Parts: sequence; C-alpha cells; structure tokens
Amino acid sequence: MTKQYALGIFEDEDVLLHAVENVRAAGVKIYDVFSPYPVHGIDDALGIERSRLPIAAFFFGLTGLSFALWMQIYMLGFDWPMIIGGKPHIGLPAFVPVAFELTVFFTCHGMALTFFTITGLYPRFKVPVMDVRATDDKFVMAIELDETGSQFSRMTQLLRDNGASEVNQKEMTQN
Repeated sequence: MTKQYALGIFEDEDVLLHAVENVRAAGVKIYDVFSPYPVHGIDDALGIERSRLPIAAFFFGLTGLSFALWMQIYMLGFDWPMIIGGKPHIGLPAFVPVAFELTVFFTCHGMALTFFTITGLYPRFKVPVMDVRATDDKFVMAIELDETGSQFSRMTQLLRDNGASEVNQKEMTQN
C-alpha cells in the first residue's frame, strides 16, 4: 500500500512547536513529527495521550513477583524441603532478593517486548525513513495526503506560512 506525505522541514524546534499548534488549529491531521532529539512539549502540541505502558509495567512486575514467590515456596517448602539451621521451610525474608530480581527481570523484558510490539520496531531489511536529515539537524512534520496528492499545494502553503524552510512530497510503501 502506497501513501503520500507532505514533509515540512523546520530549522528550529520553537518554530516547529508553533507550526504544530497552527496546523492542528487549521484542522489538518498531522501524521507524525520527527526530530534529532526529544522536543519538550511536542506530545501535548500533537495531542498525544499519556501512554498506558506504566500499567503494563505494573502487571509485568506483579507477574514476576508472583512467579518468584511461587517458585521459591514450591521448591523450598514442598518439592525439596530442607531444614537449614532450624529455620522454617518457607522463610519470606530470605525470598526478598530473588523476588526483587525476578520482578525487575519480568518488568524489563516484558516492557521491551511490549514497546517493540506496539511501535512496530522489529528487524527488517529496509527501514522506512521520511527524511534522513531528521536524524541530524532538521525537524520534519509529516502530513498524510489523499491518494491523488491534490492537497499538496494547500499543505505547502500552510507549512510555509508557519515557518517551514522547505516542503517536499514523499511517497512511502507501507507493509
């Protein structure tokens, strides 16, 4: 499937932030903004909602903690109970280090897999890049056009009026 985009190239992050607000106020839906470093306030300007990833992190941690406690209680209390120095089979204070480590382990690995799954960042031969200068020193605002690309002249004028130093049309193939 092929999609067309209008790419507005900006030199400064402050100009980009004001342009995002003005373009959204004009009723245009922005596909994405690419920058060489994180820009403070861009999420709010784009209207991106707060991520629900912390909720997933909590449940991954809870799973790790539950697994660690179950594993230690089962192994030391039922499967192979050993009396060591007269201590009880199920001594929860001794389980804290392993429980902590497995909580962190499950959270880290679960969050990495969740992040890569949600964002679609997985190994592939050709990585889609809107404009390579966005990784160096430019800020790029991408606006999705209709199939014919007839909106390009209107988007060019809108982006130039809001401080874009250059506007390009890009066709991307998406899988």
